[in-house]
Formats: sequence, C-alpha cells, structure tokens
Amino acid sequence: MNFFKKIGSLVLLFLTATGYAQQNQDSVRTYKKRVLETTEVDFLTSYYSQDGDNAAVSGGLGTEELIDITGTFVVAIPLNDDDVLTIDAGVSAYTSASSSNVDPFDGAQPADPFVASSGASSSDTWANITGAYSHTSDDRNTIVSGKLSVSSEYDYFSVGFGGGLTKLFNEKNTEVSINANVYLDTWNSIYPTELRPFASGANGLANGFFSNKTIIGNANYDPVFEKFTDESRNSYTLGFGFSQILGKNLQGSLALDLVRQQGLLSTPFQRVYFADVDDSFIENFQLADAIEQLPDSRFKIAAGVRLNWFVNETIVVRSYYRYYNDDWGIRSHTANVELPIKLSDKFTVYPSYRFYEQSGADYFKGYEEALSTDTFYTSDYDLSEYSANQFGVGISYTDIFTTMHIWKLGFKSIDVKFYKYDRNTTFSSSIITAGFKFVMD
Repeated sequence: MNFFKKIGSLVLLFLTATGYAQQNQDSVRTYKKRVLETTEVDFLTSYYSQDGDNAAVSGGLGTEELIDITGTFVVAIPLNDDDVLTIDAGVSAYTSASSSNVDPFDGAQPADPFVASSGASSSDTWANITGAYSHTSDDRNTIVSGKLSVSSEYDYFSVGFGGGLTKLFNEKNTEVSINANVYLDTWNSIYPTELRPFASGANGLANGFFSNKTIIGNANYDPVFEKFTDESRNSYTLGFGFSQILGKNLQGSLALDLVRQQGLLSTPFQRVYFADVDDSFIENFQLADAIEQLPDSRFKIAAGVRLNWFVNETIVVRSYYRYYNDDWGIRSHTANVELPIKLSDKFTVYPSYRFYEQSGADYFKGYEEALSTDTFYTSDYDLSEYSANQFGVGISYTDIFTTMHIWKLGFKSIDVKFYKYDRNTTFSSSIITAGFKFVMD
C-alpha cells in the first residue's frame, strides 16, 4: 500500500511540475517581445542625374547624360511573434542620351555621339519585386531568412533567390551571419543598329539600312560582328558577417563577399573602335568596328570593416573601409566616414565623405586603343582606372509616438539625403533620396 502511495505521490509531483513548466512556457510565449510589433510601410524615392564624355555605347566617346527617377514601397508584415514577411516593390524610369545612341540614326537631328537621339532607346523602365521571409527563435539568438526576387527591363529578365542565417552570442554582443544568393538573368540582346546588317546570313552594305545613307571616310565599312549565342548570365554570391560590441561606445564589424558570374558578361550594345582600322562615319557618328567582348566568367572578392564610435549622446562617428579584387584585374579601395549629429530628440543631420579608387580592368581600352587582333576589349570607363570623391549630407526626422496620421498609417520618420559624386575624369553625378516610414495602427 505504501508503494502505491509513493507512486501516486510521484505521479502527482510530476503532473504538478509539468503543469507548472507548461504554464511557465505559456507565460514566456505570451509575454515575449515580438520581433516586429506592427506592420511597417516605407516609401522610398530618388532622383538621379549624371553626365560625362565617355559613353560606352559610343565606344568611349560621347555624352553620358542620364536621368533616373525611382519609387519603391517596402511593407514589413509581422505574421506572428517570430515571423516577418517583407514585400519590396519598385519601379525605375530613366531617360538616357547615352543609351539613345544604340540607334543614333532614328532621330530628326544629325547623328552625333554627343547629342541624344529621340528614338525608342532613349528611355526605359525597370521593375522589381522581392519577397523575403524571416524567422527568429524564441530566445532571439537565431534568425533564418529566405527571399525570392523578379526584375525586368527591356533587354533583360532576372530571377533571384537566396537565404541567410544569423546567430547571436555573448548576450547578443556578438553576431555572426552567412547568406547566399543566386541570380539567373537572361538578356534580350540589342546590338548597335549599324552592325545588325552584318550578322551571319545578312547582306552587309547591301542592306536597306545603308541605301539612303552616305558613308564618309572608309567607304568599305566591314566590322567584326557576330551575335552572342548564349544570352544567359548566372551570378552566385556568398557573404559572411561578424559584428562585435567592443566597448560601451565602440562597435565593429567585418564582412566578406564572394561573387561568381558566368555567362554573357559583355553588354551587347556597347561599341568598340579599333586603332588599326580606318574610321567610317555616317553624318557625325562613327560606325562601330565591333562590340564589347569580355570573358564569360568573373570572380569577385570584397572584404570590409566598419567601426562605429559613439562619442556622446550627440555625435556618432561611422567609418568604413572595403578592399575589392577580381580576376579581370580590378583592384579597388573604398573609404567612407559619416558623422551623425543629433540636434534634438527628433532631428539628426549627418554629413558624409567617401573616397574611391580602382585600377583598370585588363581588357579596358579607351577610344581607338583596342586592336582588331585582341581577343577581349571594352571601352566602358566604369572598368577603367580612376578615382572619385563623394560628398553627402542627410537629415532625418523621427517621431516615435507617430502623432501624425495618414489614413490608418502613423507617420514615424522621414529621411532625406543628397550626394554629389565626381570622378577624376569628366564623369559626375548627383542623387537626392527621400524615405518615409509609417506604422499601421
């Protein structure tokens, strides 16, 4: 009888302990902080303009004028305490004097590399949508994420997917992350208009394109041209991150990114002019001797370090350095510093400066520097040797109490930035961006 009493007591104790543990777990589930308290909506917009005299579309000589306007909505939706779904959708519309000269002869004015054509290639729209999902563990020390993206433009279509894992240690003072992504792109190759009659099986100078045009200079125009047979491009990225709180006012992080690209890495509509071929012109526009030819593979590696110093409640110093290297011969250094200054509880200004320099790619040749005997060549000055300076300033306004409302959205913050960028060539650009953050009531 005593045996059964002991058994009954043990069972009762077990059930009581189990019930208490379950109640304790339920309490944790009930009161643990949500990863995202409520739905957040961000609207981002930008206005970008650039100019220069080294357009790759016209073989390293010509206007680089471009204007781009972008609008993006980002909606972050908490699915429960631990899971967040983020939808990012954006549209970018641009007008480009440079790309308009894919066909410089379709406008009313005489063809000229420094004058924009008014034809169909002078403007385009890019669209993208990305869905991302993240799950955070109960102890908030593990985050698993995945994403899927689709983007499209007149000459390419892209699908991307990937995922990541983040672990926090040492009472969340240490963070380690890894992420991987794959992008599968397909070109719809658009070639310079004067080269199309020289594709395999076409009739060259007998083509109707030349019937009402006079070739000046070398009248026996005979370019090197063959259409690309493989129009796919695949990119594989792998990234590693490490972040550490080094002290009360100091935080540092390291990042390593590896990128492998395979497929069509040449841009089909970028012209090249050879030094050993006599020049041919129609009006003021020089006819292409060939199009850009680059290897079908590229490996990139970039390593970066960040150091943020919280000087006091008013000033923070954010610094960043990155080294880049690829097997096309480019080596680059980037140094950036930003100085957020808190003017009040709601307003912060942050001036910034960025310096960049790179060596030229092995295959870069300026205007009329490539030879017809070369295997690879490009006159894209983005792959040339250059240095650049960028100055910026931003201002942000934050209202954590969201006192202003638009419909069911509480206005949380606005962030406006302006950057001016100049290379030691003729290229310069400027961009102004604005971001508006709302929370769902």
